[in-house]
Amino acid sequence: MHQPTFFQFNSLRTSLEGELFYDDSARDQAIRRLYATDASVYQELPVAVALPRNNDDLKKLIAFAEKHRITLIPRAAGTSLAGQVVGNGLVVDISKHFNKILEINAEEKWVRVQPGVIRDDLNKHLAPYGLLFGPETSTASRAMIGGMIGNNSCGLHSITWGTTRDHLLEVKTLLSDGSEAVFAEMKTSEFLEKVSGNLVNGKREQAIYAGMWGIISNPVDQELIEKNFAKKSVTRRNSGYALDSLLDTATQNSVNKDISDPDTSLSLARLIAGSEGTLCFITEAKLNLVDVPPAAVGVVCVHTSTLAEALHVNRAAMTHVPKASELVDKYIMDFTKLHHEYSKNRFFLEGDPAALLLVEFWGHTPAEVEVLAQNLILDLQKENLGYAWPLLFGEDANKAWDIRKAGLGLIRNLPGDTQPVNLIEDCAVAVEDLPEYIEELEKLLTRHGLHASYYAHAGAGELHVEPMINLKTSAGKQQFRDVLADTAVLVKKYRGALSGEHGDGRLRGEFIPFMMGQEVYELFRQVKHIWDPNGIFNANKIVDTPPMNESLRYIPDAPKPVISTLFDFSKDEGILRLTEKCSGSGDCRKTELTGGTMCPSYMATRRERDTTRARANILRQFYTAESVPAALQTSPEMVKEVLDLCLSCKGCKAECPSSVDVGKMKAEFTQQYYDTHGVPFRSRLVANFTKQMKLAAWAPWAYNAVFGTPAVRKIANRLVGFHPDRSMPLLHKTTLNAWFEKRSKPTLPADAPFVYFFCDEFTNYNDVEIGQKAILLLEKLGYQVVIPAHLESGRTYLSKGLVREAQAIATTNVGLLKDRVHAQAPLIGLEPSAILTFRDEYPDLVSAELQTNARQLALHTFLFEEFIAREIEAKRIQAASFTTEKKQIKLHGHCHQKALSSLTYVKKALSIPANYTVSLIPSGCCGMAGSFGYETEHYDVSMQIGELVLFPTIRQQPDEVLIAAPGTSCRHQIKDGTGKKALHPAEILWEALM
Repeated sequence: MHQPTFFQFNSLRTSLEGELFYDDSARDQAIRRLYATDASVYQELPVAVALPRNNDDLKKLIAFAEKHRITLIPRAAGTSLAGQVVGNGLVVDISKHFNKILEINAEEKWVRVQPGVIRDDLNKHLAPYGLLFGPETSTASRAMIGGMIGNNSCGLHSITWGTTRDHLLEVKTLLSDGSEAVFAEMKTSEFLEKVSGNLVNGKREQAIYAGMWGIISNPVDQELIEKNFAKKSVTRRNSGYALDSLLDTATQNSVNKDISDPDTSLSLARLIAGSEGTLCFITEAKLNLVDVPPAAVGVVCVHTSTLAEALHVNRAAMTHVPKASELVDKYIMDFTKLHHEYSKNRFFLEGDPAALLLVEFWGHTPAEVEVLAQNLILDLQKENLGYAWPLLFGEDANKAWDIRKAGLGLIRNLPGDTQPVNLIEDCAVAVEDLPEYIEELEKLLTRHGLHASYYAHAGAGELHVEPMINLKTSAGKQQFRDVLADTAVLVKKYRGALSGEHGDGRLRGEFIPFMMGQEVYELFRQVKHIWDPNGIFNANKIVDTPPMNESLRYIPDAPKPVISTLFDFSKDEGILRLTEKCSGSGDCRKTELTGGTMCPSYMATRRERDTTRARANILRQFYTAESVPAALQTSPEMVKEVLDLCLSCKGCKAECPSSVDVGKMKAEFTQQYYDTHGVPFRSRLVANFTKQMKLAAWAPWAYNAVFGTPAVRKIANRLVGFHPDRSMPLLHKTTLNAWFEKRSKPTLPADAPFVYFFCDEFTNYNDVEIGQKAILLLEKLGYQVVIPAHLESGRTYLSKGLVREAQAIATTNVGLLKDRVHAQAPLIGLEPSAILTFRDEYPDLVSAELQTNARQLALHTFLFEEFIAREIEAKRIQAASFTTEKKQIKLHGHCHQKALSSLTYVKKALSIPANYTVSLIPSGCCGMAGSFGYETEHYDVSMQIGELVLFPTIRQQPDEVLIAAPGTSCRHQIKDGTGKKALHPAEILWEALM
């Protein structure tokens, strides 16, 4: 490929309405590196990255590619497992701008969408019509329609809903000459009219119809296809181009089973499905819709003692015609045990099963489902299959499915360089062959000295089998190839498909000639040439692929870098290993419609650079040093560019299946960056917040006069780099510590329960009234409250990457509190970001000598709401102490609280008054995130995040509804964004006391 010059790229950039990244700036170089990978093991630097805004931009990109003979790589969510969107061409990311739902026809049950529409988001829009788009990948919360068409995705309900190809009614495309063409079902007579040139869109479209007719109407080629593709009972067949599907559908629709019959129906859209963006560029798709499942959906979770037993359960289950039948092995289940989020989903497990088979049934009522489930269970018991068969409904069933869907990410928590690899995870055989195939595959892997994880689509004859291989070594690189070669022989023996739904890409394309024969492979090359003679669409995928074990993420046998850090990353095997845990599965690309907290800036901007995945990727490339190709060497400036919009919300620590804690890594990197480049004035100013407040507290009236007067405040804000429209928190007339010392203490019984109150830096100076009410509330409820000697939490230093100062604070606080705080004298605090440092950062910040103390201290440190909920549970706090007045409360949780604790505690605490009704606002991050929302360059994104869910929801509430928000930043953001006052739960409970 000949790379265009800087000036040629620059000319292209100026002509586009969208964005183009290609030059030597830190931003452009960083973005190119982010697009060097997907969810596969491959890594190759693209020559440029484009984010087109409209079809005109796409036409200009196609013309540019045609002129300069470079390839365009269409990219949606970037969750491909076979390297489909990795290459040295020009990556065209349609995820940001091509995301519109264009038309819904509920009566005829179809929808027309752009390719960047997310599958789950689409279904939320369709829900009021009682319809949905069926194919459901495990990545459905971020998988986009364009990518699903490219890979012919199907997912866990494929035995019910089939594949994307089965629901693709029409595709609007741009061809390699830039002309538009629409491909849909038509009669053979219409097809032949196009072959003869009766077209309005140009020669390329006619050439496609003529060329494809030459193949599919040729008896010799028809026989080759019939003989060499996977057998028909293999429902997942996604290797090569779908010539078999094209012919099968045509003859099924023909009375004479003859493709030449004028009334036969043909659709080249079926060929485009599964073509991995190698034939044309999709701009719109018309999709068939199905009815939503009936009200009752139940999942039988069959526990088995062996993997083989689970596969026999599956064979038996399929005779009961379930809607889904999916496997999860012990390997995946074990990774849920210590995971913050997924450990909660283990409630239904009995004993320690070697495998689970999740079998789903539908009915109009739970009773109908129970009948179907019991019929299966009785059959299994007769055959001695399984030892437990719990039936789950509703949210309980969803939690079981979440374990299954998170499989790819969860197994990336395996320690060491030997990791699960996507290699033979997509091989499919007929369901009746699956037990024997897997038995032989296990023996094959044993011969290679490997073990593997087994999960996913048992009901469709396709288990995701992921062997553990060390790709950082030459031996592992060779083993990577050898295992696929041997598996191909086995799959061919069963006349299965090497790819069931993940596609060939650059991983399996090399083995197509072996699987289907050289003659069929030449047909595939012919198809590629017919559609795209100059190879401008995603070249070297499916056909003419490079060797499958080249361009991997690591240089084999490279020296392992030694990285010194202030945080203790030993439980993650170092900071580099923590970055490598990112599987690329893209869980961080969820939108506000899906919910969750990770990742708030991405939800606002919809840019890959603002995902947790992007940040992990750029840090991996930075810390890998000599272990990546020279072209991917990464500068600190590039890393800083990508980390800029990370709000350190901690959502990734909880919601990422691999628990990739980017907030912690950002703080560490930022400290290292400061050590070399110095600390900016504003960062030092924010970090020293407590010192400034302590000084200002001598004359709070003067501070408040400046920051409480809008005109003066705007000037002051500008001077320090804060946005002029952002209001500032004001000082109370006294500090909480001063008030606590001066006031008269209540007289309580000597045996009254005892608590230490952590007087954080925000409560001490700004939220003093909240602190007063919390202390008075606790005392009224019978607790002795003491504020022990301690320093600030260190949160402001951590938020700005001044880890060294935070470390000193943590060391002092642990030393001061370790001998005082215990089970009968817990430490409680009001501000989540402050008190949770004891639980999250302190154990990893203090010296090895203090780590045990820090962990013990963390065990007895609680958020105010956690403590109240615990005491309610123990019946030491009762509803009789509170009003019976009715109140509606809308609750917004702090990000750290969601990630490191649970909003369940807040809801329980606020629900103690008998007639208080609490409902959660389905918001992620509020967008403030400490100083982030104050900073001039971040203000707009901060407000965009608030506008996603939080602000609109609060504006809709009547005045009598209380807004609860435990976080000081959250309350301030709500005030600035909506003009409404949010209350800390302590304030609400104080006012509710009888």
